[in-house]
Formats: sequence, C-alpha cells, structure tokens
Amino acid sequence: MKRSEKLTIIDNLTEQINSYNHFYLADIADLNAEDSSSLRRLCFTKDVKLVVVKNTLLRKALENSEKNTDELFDTLKGSTSIMFCEVGNTPAKLIKEFSKVHKKPLLKAAYVEESVYVGENQLEALSTIKSKDELLGDLVALLQSPMKTVIGQLQSGGSKIHGILQTLSEKE
Repeated sequence: MKRSEKLTIIDNLTEQINSYNHFYLADIADLNAEDSSSLRRLCFTKDVKLVVVKNTLLRKALENSEKNTDELFDTLKGSTSIMFCEVGNTPAKLIKEFSKVHKKPLLKAAYVEESVYVGENQLEALSTIKSKDELLGDLVALLQSPMKTVIGQLQSGGSKIHGILQTLSEKE
C-alpha cells in the first residue's frame, strides 16, 4: 500500500472516530465468509458500522483524534475490527447476540460515553449501559409521576365534591 493511501485511510478513520461518540474494538478473525456476512448484515440492521482495520493505521488515527484513547493502544494486537455506533450499548448487545451461535466476535475494548472499557469481561456492563434517549425517558417518567398523582387526586376530589353538591341540591 502506498503512503498516500495509508494517509487517506488514517484521515478517514480519524474523522469517523471524531464524529461518533461510541466505538468498539472487536476481534472477528476466524469467522468464515458466511458468518462474516451475517455479522455485517446484523450490524447493518442495527445501524452499526463495521470496519476491518490494520492496527498500525488505527493507532495513528486514534493518536490524531480529539478523544483520549491512550488506554486502547494495548488492545491493538492481532485482528482488529472497529464498530462505530450512535447508541452506546448497541454493539455490546449485538456481540452478545451473535456470540451465542458463534465464538466470535470477541470484545477487545470500547470507547463509550467518554469512558474506556477494556476486555471481554466488560461486555455485560456495556450491554446494560443506558443510552442518552433511555435516560431522558426515565427522567421524564420520574418527573411525570408526581404530576400524574396530583392530577388524579384533584380529579377524584372534584367528582366527590360534585356528587355532594348534587345531593345537597336535590334535598332542597
């Protein structure tokens, strides 16, 4: 590969790393063509971008990025694929789902919500991380709960008062 091609790849990777808030490093080596294709299809349906990269080029892209990813350098050994996503827990759930049938992909590391997770043992924690939209939904539900209670009590109290007033007016 020519130096100009390498620089183009590094620039593209750096741009993607900077534009996505979350990315996972995984090992998908030893998957046959059929399994690799089914993994790519699954990634496509889950809005995850899967890219196979050379470790040296990825390292340079990480160094050039705006993110603090120094802890990821030790994981850049062997075969590496990078999974870019908008929702932080999607690749973790995808890896868990795909690994039930296949031995790969293996999680090497992840950069999620400005935190670095290293090792396959982090997969469970990553799959349970709530996305920003899920957290906002929980917050809205918590804020609505007391208001719904107050409104419900006011409405039930209003119907009782109405019933009492109607009974008193009928007595006269």
